[in-house]
Amino acid sequence: MRSIGFTRRAILAAATCLGLSGAAWGQHQFVMKMTTPGVDDVAVTWLKQLKAGIDARSGGRIKVEIYPANQLGPLPRVVEGVALGTIELALPAVGFVTGLEPRFMVLDAPGLFDDIAHAQRVLTDPAIRKRIGEFGAAKGVEALSVYAYSPLTLLAHKPVRSPADLKGIKVRVPGAAALHIEPMKHFGAIPMSIPPGDVLPALQNRTIDGVIMSPFIFLPNKFYDVAKPQTYLPGSFLMGVALVNRKWMKSLGPELEQIVREEARKADELFSTVGVADTE
Repeated sequence: MRSIGFTRRAILAAATCLGLSGAAWGQHQFVMKMTTPGVDDVAVTWLKQLKAGIDARSGGRIKVEIYPANQLGPLPRVVEGVALGTIELALPAVGFVTGLEPRFMVLDAPGLFDDIAHAQRVLTDPAIRKRIGEFGAAKGVEALSVYAYSPLTLLAHKPVRSPADLKGIKVRVPGAAALHIEPMKHFGAIPMSIPPGDVLPALQNRTIDGVIMSPFIFLPNKFYDVAKPQTYLPGSFLMGVALVNRKWMKSLGPELEQIVREEARKADELFSTVGVADTE
């Protein structure tokens, strides 16, 4: 009888331990992998604030992981990953999303916004949010947020001071859509769409003569060691999107989905404050 009693107690103790460990193991119901090409910039700050908000409100049910500096691969592959559901959220430039949804191209039109602050006032308007939020639905993605990252500049080995200086030079453009390609062709340049992580080596080995990108990327990556002449492009901005997988968002259930959306809205304020300060 003593042996049987011990066995019962042992089974109950083991079951209790298994139950506790199972609860701890299953604490994270969802994993949210988030990635951006940036390093210590406003996009990374946005991801960190979003993670902090979700961590505080989800009770650990969503495990948020941040992968900056292209850690999950080049942007074209990352965008495919979001559409396939292997990556939950990414922050690419809209030029890399037009293959999924051509309507994103309108955000890259020069002259659309006066400055970063103006862009953020427009893009945070509820009606505009709703309209852009419908982009990409047929491909399984959604623009959780859209933002103006920075003005665009042209960095080149030789100064570009007029349209005539573009003739014959190979220029990296921020996307492969006609809106990025055709204007460069018009002025005699040779436009090339290259993911951000491959641009610096291409500039170093003279595969390209110049690059249109955000100056926020030039500084931390020390582009100035390779090329120095920089030309400001008035009315042109690097537009970014927080692209999220629609099916994953719905899988969260109403409560957690609402938390993610609300915390993204709160984090969007950074583009009107930190983003504007960085530009100045």
